[in-house]
Amino acid sequence: MHIAILAEFAVASGGAEKVAVESARGLAEAGHSVTYLQAIDGPADALLDHPGITRLTLHNRDIWDRPAHRAAVSGIWDGPSAARLGAALDALPVRPDLVHLHQWTRSLSPSVFPPLFARGVPVVVTLHDYFMACPNGVYYRFDRAAPCALTPLSTGCLAAPCDGRSRLHKLVRVGRNAVLRTTLRGHALDVIHVCDASVTRMGRLLGHLDLTHHRVDNPVRVARTEPADPAQGDAVVYVGRLTREKGADLVAAAAARAGLPAVFIGAGPLEAELGAHPHVEILGWRSPEAVWETVRARARALVAPSRWYETGPLTVYEALAHGIPVIASVRAGAAERIVDGVTGFTVEPEIEALAGAMRRLSEDSGLRRLGRAASERYWATPTTPAAHAASLEAVYGRVIAARAVAGQSGRGRAA
Repeated sequence: MHIAILAEFAVASGGAEKVAVESARGLAEAGHSVTYLQAIDGPADALLDHPGITRLTLHNRDIWDRPAHRAAVSGIWDGPSAARLGAALDALPVRPDLVHLHQWTRSLSPSVFPPLFARGVPVVVTLHDYFMACPNGVYYRFDRAAPCALTPLSTGCLAAPCDGRSRLHKLVRVGRNAVLRTTLRGHALDVIHVCDASVTRMGRLLGHLDLTHHRVDNPVRVARTEPADPAQGDAVVYVGRLTREKGADLVAAAAARAGLPAVFIGAGPLEAELGAHPHVEILGWRSPEAVWETVRARARALVAPSRWYETGPLTVYEALAHGIPVIASVRAGAAERIVDGVTGFTVEPEIEALAGAMRRLSEDSGLRRLGRAASERYWATPTTPAAHAASLEAVYGRVIAARAVAGQSGRGRAA
């Protein structure tokens, strides 16, 4: 197959791009031809350096690098970007069998879909977040520090000051979401979910669209080595952006109650607040190799206490692969990969619940059992790039076959 992968960056600036890059490499290693369409100019991950991968750029500008008024307008609809995408697809020497879209909010806008639909190529979209349904993208009330329960674009949604930036920013995003609904109406689309909870939640939120849902785990690139010994660790470790919706503040408060140091790898708006705690150590961003060197040496457990309905934080899967127990929020998709009390703990993202789980890390022999079970269970069914590529092949095959049947019948697409 010839697969065109469309993402806004060609480096792992976030989870969506990391998955896009890994899937491109996995598909190429499986013998497929891959065209990686990079929307925004910038560097490329070394994983894209493969003879089976051709990388092209659309020369878009990041929306955050544009003047505010232009960013607002182009965020809702970017006609020039759509034209460049159409031209890039038309210039390909071999027509792709399928286009796989991973992200569209930083430069592409809803205008990305018409040129894809117009060329009659099957389109698959991975739902890394909630932007397909929710204006602020995370289905979370930043004004209340709690998940949202409103129907997107309902009267309550329009009135809610839920955006993490401002009411004006929310207004622009509402406009974008309304345009997206209009753009997708009447078009069949295949979507990939990265956790089971997303299938249920997004299926309900996107009931107004003609979607076929698929389920594929995110890829995890971890070399199998001797599992770490978490009993040698001295702290709980958090990896990621230091934000309230991801629960960084909860880790600091819970660790203090449990009498444990807390190590933070990352940066973000809570850095000063967290750094004021005497038991907190903030290391900033590190290379992937340095991250896991630190986690393996310091962590009695990795803690991922997201307040929002996070779909699939990759660090959780990576920690399990290394034999590090995980304390995760029951709201996150990663909790589906944790056996509570066996490979870690799943708890509500609340201080006392987290502190209780942290206290259970104190006994070394029990902690070692958790670590061994985490490693054994992960490697029994690892979500490697090769396994991810095989799952994508199966989805692509179903999508292309359904499109062929629909084309023969002349009655749209088979379900």
